[in-house]
Amino acid sequence: MRSLLFTLMITLMPLTAPTLSWGLTDAEAINVSGRQRMLSQRMMKDYLMIGANVKTETAQRQLDSAVALFEEQFLALRDYAPSDKINAKLDAVEEIWLSHRVKIISTPDKSLVPELLKENLNLLTACNDVVKEIEKHSGIASGRLVNMSGRQRMLSQKIAKAYMAMYWKVDAPALEEEFKQAITLFDESLLELQASKKNDDPLNDALKRVQNQWKFSQSGFQLGDQGRFVPTVISVTTESILKKMDKITGQYQELMNSDQLLAGSD
Repeated sequence: MRSLLFTLMITLMPLTAPTLSWGLTDAEAINVSGRQRMLSQRMMKDYLMIGANVKTETAQRQLDSAVALFEEQFLALRDYAPSDKINAKLDAVEEIWLSHRVKIISTPDKSLVPELLKENLNLLTACNDVVKEIEKHSGIASGRLVNMSGRQRMLSQKIAKAYMAMYWKVDAPALEEEFKQAITLFDESLLELQASKKNDDPLNDALKRVQNQWKFSQSGFQLGDQGRFVPTVISVTTESILKKMDKITGQYQELMNSDQLLAGSD
């Protein structure tokens, strides 16, 4: 049965990701739980894209695969959970998710979006609490790099989500501030990752490519200040950033695995 589920998950996976198994290391668990944060924002973004008639076929495929992957990863994290504290954090995710998943796959209704956005942020917060608890449990300093780089994936989708909601003229006054805060945090985190002494040449090169793509995305964001929205461009550029940051997170995951092995041999 698990073999069948794994095959389904790989088929539906929306982006390249480290192999998911039911025997996660702490580094893999930080990566996977961090990807849950991203998926929460990806699902909401896709819902909004469908409602706003932006690349609807692509958005529907992404939404379906994101929901399936969120479910599969949640099972993997349940199997991994090495402490009552982590299980309690997963309980909080599950409580929100059971209701949210039904709403997020329904036909988009603009009048329901403001409340759905609030619930979606609650899901994001609960997912983030899981990541932080796993990082704390690991006790490995480089876990912060896995967490932060994984958070960049989420921010790419959170930015796109807020942008699509503004384009659709959703009645949610906090959207613009959320959008700006996510951009600022992405900027700050990218600089911190680039400054890490743990980086090797491949990581530095990969982060440089993200920086170049990020600069192009920002030029699209700025058009919104002039009342001109380019949702298709933003969906493509943020998707590119997501995929690049996903690979970088995998690189930091391998670094953390090595650090943990060294710590265990001392």
